[in-house]
Amino acid sequence: MKKSTSNFKFHQAFFVALLLTTTLLSINMQSNSIRSNPVQYSNILHFLFTTNPTLSLSCIWCLSISIFFYYYTSRPKSIFLLDFSCFQPNPNQKCSYAASESFVRRTNRFTEESEEFMRKIYLKSGLGDETYAPPFVFESNPEANLKYALDEAQQGMFSSINSLLAKTNIDPSCIDCLIVTCGSFSPMPSLTSLIVNRFKLKPDVKTYNLSGMGCSSGVISIDLAANLLKQSKKIGYALVVVTETISLDWYYGDNRPMLVTNCIFRVGCATALITNDPSCRRVAKMELVHSLRTHHGASDRAYKAAFQEEDNKGNTGFALNKDLTAVAGMHLLEHIKILAPRVLPLTQLGVYVYSVIGCAFSGGKSKPIVPDFTKAFDHFCIHTGGKAVIEQVGRVLSLSDALTEPARMSLHRFGNTSSSLVFYELAYFEAKGRVRKGDRVWMLAFGTGFKVGSLVWKAVSDLGQGGDDNPWSDCIDRYPLKSW
Repeated sequence: MKKSTSNFKFHQAFFVALLLTTTLLSINMQSNSIRSNPVQYSNILHFLFTTNPTLSLSCIWCLSISIFFYYYTSRPKSIFLLDFSCFQPNPNQKCSYAASESFVRRTNRFTEESEEFMRKIYLKSGLGDETYAPPFVFESNPEANLKYALDEAQQGMFSSINSLLAKTNIDPSCIDCLIVTCGSFSPMPSLTSLIVNRFKLKPDVKTYNLSGMGCSSGVISIDLAANLLKQSKKIGYALVVVTETISLDWYYGDNRPMLVTNCIFRVGCATALITNDPSCRRVAKMELVHSLRTHHGASDRAYKAAFQEEDNKGNTGFALNKDLTAVAGMHLLEHIKILAPRVLPLTQLGVYVYSVIGCAFSGGKSKPIVPDFTKAFDHFCIHTGGKAVIEQVGRVLSLSDALTEPARMSLHRFGNTSSSLVFYELAYFEAKGRVRKGDRVWMLAFGTGFKVGSLVWKAVSDLGQGGDDNPWSDCIDRYPLKSW
């Protein structure tokens, strides 16, 4: 696949200016007799469109060409998802319930009450026995350090990038922009520097490190890549790496909201290749139609819903507070107020607007209805922050079990891999062969802060089975589960 450039705006503008100048000079030369007498503008129009039809046609042609070039040069660039790849760790890193229980006991750092609490959380979490944990969990003396965290990051990033570049036949030297998002691990040199060094990216590559944004950062990083490519004056490729490193994030205290994270977070990484090259439409998988990010951190309740802090003994942990699901539901409603007018068909939009007006006139006694988003989207990739989050989003959006199936099955198979999990859900659709050309896919994610992010994709081709690198290739026949 060749990389091309599109620096034609200057030439187009010059061409249009030349046409306009030529036309104006022609008018000036052929209307001297008119301007020499005291005539009105109506006489000039009469001269242009009656006396000299050739000149009037030339003006119309020139105007049409000008409008065409203005539209062509100012319209937003189409953004395409060339392909993506999800990391599947080694089988010896599978973290069953028995392996988790063994790890907890080998650490000798939890009280019996904390062990019992984590056991109950795990058993009702929706996770299966084939999720993946960091390598240190399986050591005889499981003590995480910086080396383990770097190894975990490298393993996921390098594997998924190699797979993606092989699938797309893109040389690393063609990468113009590199974005890496990792919520809680930010070493020096940065993770982008680690990738630049490993894959020998060109010196003028633009690199961005995103951290502290939680599980919404995968959607946010795609939105950032799309905006950078839209503003670029040349054809480019953006490599987006979505990962999380949990080796250093285990909590060893007794604070229950912090103990929950030990039970649900697992290893995962996804990489996507984005481009603004219109010639890639024929080989791309999806086109980005809309993106939306909303930040609700002005609310103290939302800001504190998921929070990293120390407990009363000085142990650092990440607390998932009890009202997290309520906060997610409340701010999802605010998010869709902005998203709905952009994506809903007119029939659904009319019903929604009518309900909003009725709510306003009722003095707040009634609430606006939630639109039927199944009329706007064919498939849903809902961030699987946990079983309760999936159920809450399903209730708010009135989604059936069939529509939340990819989220539920991804949580069971891979656990909460943080920001990359929406791509594991997309891989589920691909492995099932459900996405057809023209279908619309809604990616929805929540993050600390509190943030809500949406990506709306339109399939430009049928998504096939995904090949051997699809993380579901060895187990897709067993899903969906009859009970969850």
